[in-house]
Amino acid sequence: MNAMNWIAACGQLVRATAFFYSVCALDAEAQSLQPFSSSGAGVPPSPWRVVGLPAAKKPLTQFDIVALDGQAVLRVRADNSYANLTHDLPSGTPAGMLRWKWRVDEPLPHTNLRTKNGDDVAIKVCALFDMPLENIPFFERNLLRIARSASGEYLPGATLCYVWDPRLAEGTELTNAFTGRVHYRVLNSAATPLAKWVTHSRDLRVDFLHSFGGETDTVPPLLAIVVGADADNTHDASLAYVGDVTHVKQ
Repeated sequence: MNAMNWIAACGQLVRATAFFYSVCALDAEAQSLQPFSSSGAGVPPSPWRVVGLPAAKKPLTQFDIVALDGQAVLRVRADNSYANLTHDLPSGTPAGMLRWKWRVDEPLPHTNLRTKNGDDVAIKVCALFDMPLENIPFFERNLLRIARSASGEYLPGATLCYVWDPRLAEGTELTNAFTGRVHYRVLNSAATPLAKWVTHSRDLRVDFLHSFGGETDTVPPLLAIVVGADADNTHDASLAYVGDVTHVKQ
């Protein structure tokens, strides 16, 4: 591969995995997941923080705390926008169980996670893993090294995202259209009624090995948990809500 191809590949990798590249600068004060219900109306409670794409002039997906069904929950509004809400975790945090509830009131009508132009979601909850470089395939490993050097940040080697998708069937698993470093798992689909709460509990260890077990038989520690939505590729709009996200060590 010549130099220009390397540059193009690196640029594609950064765009493809921008959602976790843009949220992975680890906070020395990281702590257990702060519940959204602990905050009054307004901005999400610290250390949750909103991060957009580096140097990109795009509207930010909006995250705020509102009262719904008698509870304080996170409202997530995407409108031709991109951003993530991230919560760093202490170094060495084991995979454990991840639990949350969510609902989609306005889905994205033109999303298609199998294509680059359709790679948007109305809501996602993601776990970022500290995958060792030696476990990552050679080509992606070198791209990750370059991206880490260019960004000056410690970027995760593997990301698992749970999504609500109106086109794919529940249980569908697929890699991000841009990179194999991100795996999607569809938990809710068009078969799920809109504006209705759905609760999930996922064993991150089991799900990680199912997605990345071909690269390693050891589950690396977590770096962060991310809640996000984006509509910058389809130029649509969506509305979703998320209740408290909890992480339970095993």
